Amino acid sequence: MKIKFMWSLYVMTIAYIRPEKNFDAVHEQLQLINSYAIANNIVIDDEYIDYSSQNKRLEDRQEVTKYFQSHGGSSLLISDIWVLTTNMEDLIQMFSCLLRNEFNVHFIKQNVIMSKGSSSMLVLGLMDHLRQSLQEEAKRSIGRPRGSKSSSKFDIYINEIVQYIQDGKSVSEIARLLGVSRSSLKDYIESRELKQVAFGSLLPKAPENAEEHIINTIVCPN
Repeated sequence: MKIKFMWSLYVMTIAYIRPEKNFDAVHEQLQLINSYAIANNIVIDDEYIDYSSQNKRLEDRQEVTKYFQSHGGSSLLISDIWVLTTNMEDLIQMFSCLLRNEFNVHFIKQNVIMSKGSSSMLVLGLMDHLRQSLQEEAKRSIGRPRGSKSSSKFDIYINEIVQYIQDGKSVSEIARLLGVSRSSLKDYIESRELKQVAFGSLLPKAPENAEEHIINTIVCPN
């Protein structure tokens, strides 16, 4: 099955989030994305949380591919490369389609922007960075209980909660709007640092010459 990303005249900035229990949770990704947007005066037009399993191949992720098809030319904010996919074959296809259709992809942890004008070495460096990350994660996961990344029943409301906080609503007001327990919601907001997510700049320190750094981390076999 061939997947094509179609062109759209309306340019948007999209926060793309994909939970995965062995990597970063939704609130951790959202924390980075919001901090990056605040630091760079970027207005996020839409937040898309992709709940499809990392085991699902790109050709079976019709909902997300249709979403991208309708937003060609947009800026895509993602916390890390693995969010797009953890399958290298799918990553090649996704990179190719995104670049062909003029997406600007902001990889926040790597502090680089991939666009059609990017050097081939940057694109290859990002691919190799994912390969190395997957190898390191496989080593760390040996003996670690699956599902060690904690989740919460409130995760499905995280976008709404952050927006309500930005709008100045109190915990009591938010709990009433969502129809949930105030005390449980307060604990969730504090444990996820959602007030800092909504207003703070919590970005990790970026390396100087980030593109060169990514290229220099490519590992070649001896």
